This record gives sequence, structure tokens and C-alpha cells, in this order.
Amino acid sequence: MIVSRTFIKGLGCCILSLFLFSCERDFLPKPLGYNRIELPAQEYQPLPDSLPYSFEYSKHATLLKDTSWIRERFWIEIYYPTLKADVHITYKKLNGKDQLLKELLNDAYVLTAKHQIKASAIDEVITRTPKGHTAVIAELEGEVPSQFQFTITDSTENFLRGALYFNTKVNNDSLEPAIEFMKKEIMHMINTADWKTKN
Repeated sequence: MIVSRTFIKGLGCCILSLFLFSCERDFLPKPLGYNRIELPAQEYQPLPDSLPYSFEYSKHATLLKDTSWIRERFWIEIYYPTLKADVHITYKKLNGKDQLLKELLNDAYVLTAKHQIKASAIDEVITRTPKGHTAVIAELEGEVPSQFQFTITDSTENFLRGALYFNTKVNNDSLEPAIEFMKKEIMHMINTADWKTKN
């Protein structure tokens, strides 16, 4: 079989141009991806009657006793196993003591302010819950250990504080879907929170 010189030259030019164009392209490695986070369904149940306060929490969460060394009787943890998220709840009886309320509110403010070193922003809102209680809600942005904190009080008898923590070393960018989900969960707790008449 006879192949013309023109065909060979044309084939050579095509191969050479393909080689040259392929060498000019810059290939970048793909960025690292984040693991897919499976968010539980938003289904709720009431707290047990043994507590002096009530709110609805997720049916997919586990109710645990607080394990800190300073724990008190009505302190609890609400643990989301699939997200490795904890909502720490502390409670104090005020017994009409204005000074105690001021101290507890100041402590809550100080605990939130401690995150200022790593926080890129702290947004704080004071609002009324559907049950008529005063709530202070703080959203923290940045690489902080707690992304959401709150207090609820009736100003005379009861004071409740909550804080969200994730038991993981993964950075907050990859946790963003879980953080947003947990904010909604905590807002449901806040909106359904109330006090028992006997405590």
C-alpha cells in the first residue's frame, strides 16, 4: 500500500499540534470534598415530667445527664449521635432573686464573649418566646467550639441556658449543613420551652 507524502505530513502535523496543545493546558487537582452529612428527620417529643422545665426535642436525639464536674440536678445534654452534636442545658431556680438573675445573665454573656478570639462574628438577639418568656439568642460564626447559645427566663423564678457543641475536629465549613440544622432544632426547643408549675 502506497501512502502519499502529503498524508504523512498532515498526520504528523495533527499529532504534533495535539501534543503541543495538550502540554499548554494547566491541570489543577480537585479540591478535597467533605463527607455527606445525613440529617435526621424533624420529629419531636416532650422532655420527661421529672424536669422543672419543658420543651420538645428530636426523636432522633438521646437525652443524657450532664457529665461535667459542676453539674446540678436538672442539667442535661441532648445528644444527636448521627451529627455528633450536643446541646448542653443548665437550669437555675431564681426564687424571685433579681441579683441572681443579673449574675446568671452576666455569666451567660461572659461565656459567649470568651469565643470572641476565634469568632468572626457574634450576633445576639433578645426576643419573646411564644410562651411569653424572654430569650437571648447568640449565633457565633468562625472556627468556634460553640456556634449557638441561648438563655430563657421568666425573670422571677426560672433560668435556662443552652449551648451547642460538636464532638468533632472537622472545621465549621464542612459542618455548615449540620450547624444550620441544629440551629433550627434549638429554635424549636426555644419556641416550645415552658416551666412546670411545681418544681
